[in-house]
Amino acid sequence: MSRTTLDLWVGVFVAMGIAALFFLAIKVGSVSGSDIKSPYTLTARFDNIGGLKVRAPVKVAGVLVGRVSEIRYDNERFQAEVVFTVDGRYKFPTDTFANILTSGLLGEQYLGLDPGGEEKVLAPGDVIKKTQSAVVLEKLISQFMFSKAAEGETAPAK
Repeated sequence: MSRTTLDLWVGVFVAMGIAALFFLAIKVGSVSGSDIKSPYTLTARFDNIGGLKVRAPVKVAGVLVGRVSEIRYDNERFQAEVVFTVDGRYKFPTDTFANILTSGLLGEQYLGLDPGGEEKVLAPGDVIKKTQSAVVLEKLISQFMFSKAAEGETAPAK
């Protein structure tokens, strides 16, 4: 095999590797929006969104139903406003809860919806009124430490 033939095969192999990495990056990053059909937007307000990011998944019962499209700060209410897009195939009652949840102990954060029992459904552009902010691990640890310290101070002396 001559040097030019070998160089040609190495070049083809490298090009195929780059194409495979590009394809994998697109699939993992969910760049294609073809999985959401006739989307509509909803909004929810939170006191603390933690590490929630744009393009974070919106899930119901573990099923992906949409993506976070925008995060902004409301100067009048002093809250974070999360705008998200939901697949048009899914409808949710007006008493749906929006929670910011974490995948695993330290995983990525996502928006979880818990549908209620109301018969009337949310219309495009509606605001979900019932929300639960992100759980901040540092706050939980400090609350635990301070409660243990307070228990030690109030314990009767022997």
